[in-house]
Amino acid sequence: MPSDDFEQIVSQHYEPLYRFAFSLTRTEADACDLTQQTFYIWATKGHQLRDRSKVKSWLFTILHREFLNIRRRAARFPHLELSDAIEDLPTISPEVVNTLDSAQVLEFLGQVQEPYRAALSLFYLEDYSYKEIAAILEIPLGTVRSRISRGVAQLKQSILMGTGAQARRPCGQFLSRTQPSPSRERSGNASALVA
Repeated sequence: MPSDDFEQIVSQHYEPLYRFAFSLTRTEADACDLTQQTFYIWATKGHQLRDRSKVKSWLFTILHREFLNIRRRAARFPHLELSDAIEDLPTISPEVVNTLDSAQVLEFLGQVQEPYRAALSLFYLEDYSYKEIAAILEIPLGTVRSRISRGVAQLKQSILMGTGAQARRPCGQFLSRTQPSPSRERSGNASALVA
């Protein structure tokens, strides 16, 4: 693959892939590693993609598969901390929800169970339609709808339970949107999740 073509694809897709990876892994280092691994796979196997118009969805699918592979490996060989001390997270009241910033919303998103988190991230952060999410995650359309619905419920529960960091700036639009309309394809999804 020509290096100009590779550099163009990286510059065009790095940021959205990183955001998706961060929403899945919840750490910058792991998100960087996952994004780099995705581009490594693109460099070695990207020539197999016949329809170049599907590069973005191909990259998202590869990233999600790699994330699932990493989770499977981690389940087989868990990392154990030497310290059993668990820090108590500061609590916030439901009134503070309107002052959440995007970093905090991403933190709450990280508390959503994995199958729901991937669908929520693709819908709200990357502005993909249900149909596109179904293709990327390789699941039926109905499953996408139910995962987004359940993910939103878990996300609301996390916010209302008051877990996470202290609030910094407004993000009041988030809770007003309970669930995406199944008929809606794309129109400003990201603004509903992160102000």
